[in-house]
Formats: sequence, structure tokens, C-alpha cells
Amino acid sequence: MSNEETDEDDQAYAGTAEGQGPVKITEEIDRHLANKREELFEEFEIRDKFPSAVLQEAEERTEGVHQEIQDELDHRQDLRDLTTWTTDPVDAQDFDDAISIAEEEEHYRLWVHIADVTHYVHPGSEMWAEAVQRGNTVYLPGYTIHMLPPALAETVCSLVPNEDRLAHTVEMAIKKDTLSFENIEIYKSVIHSNERLTYTQCENRLDDPDAPLHEENSLVYDLADQLHEQRKEDGSLVLNPSRDRAHTIIEECMLKANKAVTHELMWNRGVEAMYRVHPQPTPDQWDKALKEIAELDGINMSGAAWDDPRKAVNQALESASGKNLNKVQRSVLRVMPRAKYMNDPFGGHYALNFDIYGHFTSPIRRLSDLINHWIVHENDVPEDLIALCDRASDKQKDAETAERLYKQFMEEIGLNPYDVNNRGVEVVDDDEIDDDIEY
Repeated sequence: MSNEETDEDDQAYAGTAEGQGPVKITEEIDRHLANKREELFEEFEIRDKFPSAVLQEAEERTEGVHQEIQDELDHRQDLRDLTTWTTDPVDAQDFDDAISIAEEEEHYRLWVHIADVTHYVHPGSEMWAEAVQRGNTVYLPGYTIHMLPPALAETVCSLVPNEDRLAHTVEMAIKKDTLSFENIEIYKSVIHSNERLTYTQCENRLDDPDAPLHEENSLVYDLADQLHEQRKEDGSLVLNPSRDRAHTIIEECMLKANKAVTHELMWNRGVEAMYRVHPQPTPDQWDKALKEIAELDGINMSGAAWDDPRKAVNQALESASGKNLNKVQRSVLRVMPRAKYMNDPFGGHYALNFDIYGHFTSPIRRLSDLINHWIVHENDVPEDLIALCDRASDKQKDAETAERLYKQFMEEIGLNPYDVNNRGVEVVDDDEIDDDIEY
């Protein structure tokens, strides 16, 4: 799992790095990669192609959208005048979350707007049935298998700038002194994103006082940084201590929104939902991991921190670098049980140290979020919720295993999965390849 649960699931690949060209590969290597993907698709029952009925339904739901959104204004909160923006990887194909921020005397007011996918994809539809089969979007280095048809996900369900879009908004009043919720409202809305930022652009805006959205990004980073530090103090496991400011903003805002929604469902409505449950390792497992970490050179881990292994690991990670950082992470991941979806939150989320947690902020790529959107809006639970929880858990495991095996194969044939993931690939003739650089 990653450090936070936008989580092990949110190792969604960031794509082409800004300023770098694609990795060049030969037709033979490209063929080997295609064959390996087909092998993995068959082994893990990953559906690469969409049935024609699903594609047709997606096309039909993208017709007449401007008028449909206009008509929806009669039933939704109109937030189009609220300054709103998205922050995503440079080559993101769809934008399913946007944020807005305001400062009040005693509160931060944070809006997290999530694409209203269930307006278009709902029980009884072909796309819903297909999403259940797929369970999630599968991210392989340089190759993505979507949960929803791109014709829908990349158009009306994408919160692109300068277009009205249907959203599911989580509006949170967050106390400045405790960072706890003063108030939570969840409602359908119409938003209008002012701008689409990449992570690099977000960093630049934070550094430039004269840049558009500088004040908004600075304010939301101030909140996100406090939320991040509070989670560490509370014992939330942070496996990647060197996250930049842009990633911190998105990660903390999404965690806060996910937490707000699932607390609303459990405490205020008392309904079943697709909660995210993460068991803790046994004391013996933790003892083994901590001993491995303590034996590494240059690792600082005070005896007092051992009372809470998560805090001990956080302390070790902050003093680790290079290979030691990877070794600490691997020691923890080896003993960490797999998180799973359940219809009640019993047991909580150990790694995050949240008593209740679930997913809401990525309905384009996760079945769990799609179902929780439906439950929030309808205040009704699918009859087969337990089976859906099992399905989402199993398909996530399959996706992660397929990703790991595909990356191993790439390394075996001389490709760097990280480079392919971050830069993409270009198939060229053999004589165009520089043997000193490419593969």
C-alpha cells in the first residue's frame, strides 16, 4: 500500500513526465509487451475491450449534455461562481475531483467536488454491470484498462476547465484549532472549473505570488500541511515522507472528503456502505519489521516510538534515504495485511489510524466509490452489497498482482517500468534506438 489511502489503490500512474520524451522501443519489444498483457488479461480475467452495448450506451449518454446540465440547475446547488480548479498528473485523461477553498474567522471551508458519475452510470445500466465486472481501472506501466468507457469518463464525467459539469460536492467546515469537522454537507451541484493544473504547475503557483490561484493554493496547502502533520501525530502511517506540496494538497483533501462521507453514512445515517477496512499486523509481525528497520545504518528510531509501531516507522522513514528508504518501506509492506472492502467499518483503517474510512473521491476508476455515490444520493443500499464488497476487493488484488508481474517482465526484457510509466513509449525502427540510452 502507499502511504495514504487515497492509498495503495492510488498508485494510479502519473504518466509522461513533463519535459521528457517517450522511451523508444522496437517493434519486437512492443510485440513482447502486448503478448504479456494478453497473458495477464486471461489469467486475471481483465476485460480490455468494452462490449458494443456498453460503448453504445456511453455514446448515447454524451448526447445533449449541455441542455441536460442546464436542466439540472433546477435540482442542484449552483456553484459555478465558486473559484474551482483541478490538480492532476500532466497526462491525466480524466479529472474526477476538483477543489475550492475559503477562509473564515474560525474555520477553513473546503469544497471537494467529485464527478457525478452515478448521474450517468446506475444500477440497471449496461455501464454499471460492466463496472461491476471490471471492479476498477487497471494501471500497467504505459497501458491503462479503464473501468468506464473513455467516451463517458473523458467527457461529461471529466471536470474539465471552462465547462459546466455535474458534481457531487462534499462541503466541509473545518475548525482551525482542532482541524475537526464543524459541519459536513454532501449534495449534488453544478460546477465550473476555472483551470486545470498539473502538479508542477501547482508547485509553480505556490512559489509565484502574482500567479493566478496563488492565494487559493497557498491557503489550501496551509490546511493540507496541518492535516498531514496532525495525522502523523495521531499515528497515521506515512510511507512516503517526501511528498511535494501539490501531492500533499490533493492527498489530504481527498482523505478528508472520504472521511467526511463515511462518517456521515455511519454516524448520521447508520447505513451500510462500502467501507475500507485495514487490519493491523500481529505483535510478532511488527516486532520482526521493527528489528529489521533498526538494524539499518543511519536509521533513527527512539525507544519511546516503539510503543506505536506506526510512529516508529514514520520516524525511521524521515531519517532514511535512498536504498534504506526502500528497505524500510519493504519491511513494513511485508507484514502489512491487505485492506479490503466491507459492508460495515468494524475494525477501522489501521494504517491511516481512522476508526471509519471509505472511498468516495474516485468514482471513474473504482467500483467502491461509484457504489458509495449511489448510496449517499439514494440513501439506499444495493441488495448484493456484500458480494460487491468481495468483488471490489478481489479485483483490486488481481489488478495489483497483474501490475507487479508486468513490471517484473519489463525489467526482464531490459525496460525500466518507472521510465515507461512516466514517459510513455514510442515504437521505432531498430536503427533509431540509441543503445546507450534506450531499449
